[in-house]
Amino acid sequence: MKEMKVKDPVCGMNGWEELSYEYAGHLFYFCSTFCRDKFIDFPDLYLNHLPITKKLCLNGERNIAYFSMEIGIEPSIPTYSGGLGVLAGDTIRSCADLKVPMVAVTLLHHKGYFVQKLDAKGNQQELPSDWIPSDWLEPLGLVVSVEIEQRTVWIQAWLYEVTGQTGYVVPVIFLDADLPENDQIDRTLTDYLYGGDERYRLAQEILLGIGGVRMLGKAGYNNIRKYHMNEGHSSLLTLELLNRNGMKRNGELDYDAVREACVFTTHTPVAVGHDKFSYELVGQVLGEIIPLGSLKMLAGDKHLNMTQLALNLSGHVNGVAKKHVETSQAMFPGYSIDSITNGIHALTWSCESFIRLYDRYIPAWRNDPQSLRSALSILAEEIWEAHMEAKKILIEYVNRTTSHVFEPGVFTIGFARRSTAYKRPDLILTDTERLAQIAKSIGSIQLVFAGKAHPKDEPGKDLIRRIFNLSNKIDQSVRITYLENYDMTLGGLITSGVDLWLNTPLAPNEASGTSGMKAAVNGVPSLSVLDGWWIEGCIEGLTGWSIGSASSAQSDEQSDEAQELYKKLEQILQIFYSCRKKWIRVMQHCIAINGSFFNTHRMIQQYVLNSYFCRNQKLTTL
Repeated sequence: MKEMKVKDPVCGMNGWEELSYEYAGHLFYFCSTFCRDKFIDFPDLYLNHLPITKKLCLNGERNIAYFSMEIGIEPSIPTYSGGLGVLAGDTIRSCADLKVPMVAVTLLHHKGYFVQKLDAKGNQQELPSDWIPSDWLEPLGLVVSVEIEQRTVWIQAWLYEVTGQTGYVVPVIFLDADLPENDQIDRTLTDYLYGGDERYRLAQEILLGIGGVRMLGKAGYNNIRKYHMNEGHSSLLTLELLNRNGMKRNGELDYDAVREACVFTTHTPVAVGHDKFSYELVGQVLGEIIPLGSLKMLAGDKHLNMTQLALNLSGHVNGVAKKHVETSQAMFPGYSIDSITNGIHALTWSCESFIRLYDRYIPAWRNDPQSLRSALSILAEEIWEAHMEAKKILIEYVNRTTSHVFEPGVFTIGFARRSTAYKRPDLILTDTERLAQIAKSIGSIQLVFAGKAHPKDEPGKDLIRRIFNLSNKIDQSVRITYLENYDMTLGGLITSGVDLWLNTPLAPNEASGTSGMKAAVNGVPSLSVLDGWWIEGCIEGLTGWSIGSASSAQSDEQSDEAQELYKKLEQILQIFYSCRKKWIRVMQHCIAINGSFFNTHRMIQQYVLNSYFCRNQKLTTL
């Protein structure tokens, strides 16, 4: 055989003239039939050596379409509310780093989620987010339509490109209904994330699922092999795929073809978190996209359950932590649900001081977070210096934006996430006298809280007011502040700047949780109820500390858990104030064990192997 001075796109070795294959107008050469066969199976997976340009992003060379109602891709693009959207952004960043051929689809949300303002008593006020899409996104000049309430609603597309460490680009398409061709009411459908009533919510999910599939076709993405639904908001895309695939198999809808093309990740361990719509409303807003009997068979007899629809039409379903899979299977018995534990994008959530430290000691870490296991070899004093640099930045922010005076030398605990009852941000304040006694006898404590309550979640708003109220009554040995307008930027400040990360959900309501993972990559250990990811990440006294046990995690005895929290806190304070060497050792293990594993690079590799490019599945383009 005649050897060619052209690299095999699969393995990188020289190819042979006799082992060539033409694809997309290009002739490729291979070193062996093994590599040629791999390329023939998944050609787009191996085309990453080609120049990365916007033209490549828009010419259809993408196998995976990732749908999410919210995506936290930039702090200044307020199209996210919390963990689900931030996870979506981290997923896309890792796909760009790892050259996974993905295109993402979401809604624009002109007024975002909301800007949170808190008064002196902790009353929350919600204001629209002011941002100009054209400052961040590029209009594509593409328009498609969907039918909502028997009206034609037009949707335009905006583009944001996420560039990975290797220069590879993952395009994110934002769908926008604010067009002059639409009725005024329809122009507002992409205003608010999770806003409005059920009718508004269903209309948004039509735009995302059905409009998103149509926009991908309009943009030239005609080779999509997998449609990944990040939660059930986009599951109407399955109905669009059923229609696109047409009536087959003796006049019946070809469900198997859609299942082969769909991947579904469920995030919500409580029934109330799964969108359900009455069939009366579905008939009014969506119409009969497929026969009603078929829809009820797929989505539930009494209501259109978006999660059940996705479960019935997905070939691969996964939860976001091992414990979450158990909870999901109890909620939806009879379904096969895999486990792919969430992660975070390590580079995005590492603060500047730790980035410099990792660059010096572990140069491969940026695109290989697994190499953070070498953090045990970093000098202890340098770990501490990097941490104190981040802590001083947080303390300065607290002192500048609030009436409190915090000090860098005082033990600081962070709790920042959505304010809602099951997350129990006030568990540590159950017995303020006990907490103050601990602080006076061992060492002072500073508590940094942050988090938005959903505009309709009155108990969540009450929690914020309760924390404000207690902060004014507790002994000065315990200082408490609540920072307003929690977002990605503030989240990065807190997760890197505190000494201990606190998480106290009512188990088993924490599907996964990623805030503690963000803390871990900055060397901040967790004190957490054993739920979600912490069941997998906690090595007692080495990566952090647990409250309760995994086997007793169903208990709702809040007072018992609070007492155990205080006992663990006493141990933790003793180490922090009396044994700095031991404390830094815990920080190193946080990075080496949890930082190296609980990241989206590992997570995406699992999706690629288990669902995106699974060898034992027949891949069908719809």
